[in-house]
Amino acid sequence: MKNKFSILLLFFSIVTFSQSTENLKIATKKYYEANYLMDFETIVSLSHPLMVKTIGKDLMLEKLDKYYENEEYRLREQLETLTFQYGTVKKIEGKSFCVITFRNPMRYFFETKLTTEAAADKANWLKQINKSKEVTFEPKRNSFNVKRTTTYLAVMDETTINEWKFFNLDDANQLASFQTIFGESIKKRIGFIKK
Repeated sequence: MKNKFSILLLFFSIVTFSQSTENLKIATKKYYEANYLMDFETIVSLSHPLMVKTIGKDLMLEKLDKYYENEEYRLREQLETLTFQYGTVKKIEGKSFCVITFRNPMRYFFETKLTTEAAADKANWLKQINKSKEVTFEPKRNSFNVKRTTTYLAVMDETTINEWKFFNLDDANQLASFQTIFGESIKKRIGFIKK
């Protein structure tokens, strides 16, 4: 009887983990698609609720809008579908975490025609904010193609009602929010603090 119970428990653990992994992949795709389509309401709904509360929903929507389009430039993600690289799902203090990375080319269209000198300055700025060395200016389009790696952190815990929710760790506000919400031991075990 004890053996049957152990086998049954193992079976349910495997099924639950498989469902959780499949749900993670579906949620990641939805989160990226919302960014690609600039569907800010969906981005907020798929973001970690404590982060949304910390930043404030209205302020988050405003920042997303200005991030993608402002007086200086328009930003567009270039690929509709991507290949996501999933790290190991880590269960820490009753919460599940997964780091997701992917190559994510972006295009910045500048509103004012850039001179050669201004383009060089903007290229340096884009390299810095995107943490990328692959920034190419296209004078005819007055735009920059930026090849970069994006990092999402998926979290499933009691505040997410056991659904996967996200932090976009390339966004300074979301990264700061993550750093505030979670303790040092969690950050260390995820790999954000060197041991």
